[in-house]
Amino acid sequence: MNEKPHLLPGKVYHIYTHANGDENLFRSEENYRYFLKKYQQYIFPIAKTFAYCLMPNHIHLVVQFHPEKTVVKAAEHMKKRKTDAGSLSVSQLISRQFALLFSAYTQALNKQTGRKGSLFIPNFKRKTIEDFSYFKSAVAYVHNNPVHHGFSDQPTDWLYNSYHDYLENLPTFVSREWTDRHFDGLIDFMDFHQEYMEPFRKEDF
Repeated sequence: MNEKPHLLPGKVYHIYTHANGDENLFRSEENYRYFLKKYQQYIFPIAKTFAYCLMPNHIHLVVQFHPEKTVVKAAEHMKKRKTDAGSLSVSQLISRQFALLFSAYTQALNKQTGRKGSLFIPNFKRKTIEDFSYFKSAVAYVHNNPVHHGFSDQPTDWLYNSYHDYLENLPTFVSREWTDRHFDGLIDFMDFHQEYMEPFRKEDF
């Protein structure tokens, strides 16, 4: 499978990236919160987010991009580089939103810690999700990522993933409506995650 498909409107993707070298992306609770704030500024206007997990040195997302007109309109409203939006393809606009997100976060962390240079690897990775079985597995994989890497025993033990958004009936930018159509309530949703976690082995998502 192509590791770098074009990011297209209407398509669902598993997106992941990590820090350059041995550095951590997040060094405090404030860092995690700030990244999510910037994520809502740059990515929420162009995509539905079904799952996210922020780990110390890497990030996982499951997203579906909005229709082209919505993406273009949102990109045009971004303050940075607003004038060149019309010269970019919709795929380039989507990629640019991620570039702006990563750049904004890196600049803030650099200022806070006194570090210099890039923080993320040059090109974030993505895989197209073509069927619902893969979609459910990707969501469960993302939520269980802290378990997979030994940071927690349960996805609920890790604060910085969207699993909590599904369990708590609170306002969120996470799109939870799909679970009503495909799971028989919250217990069924949780059971699916537990069943997925049991044979957990290292996989190349």
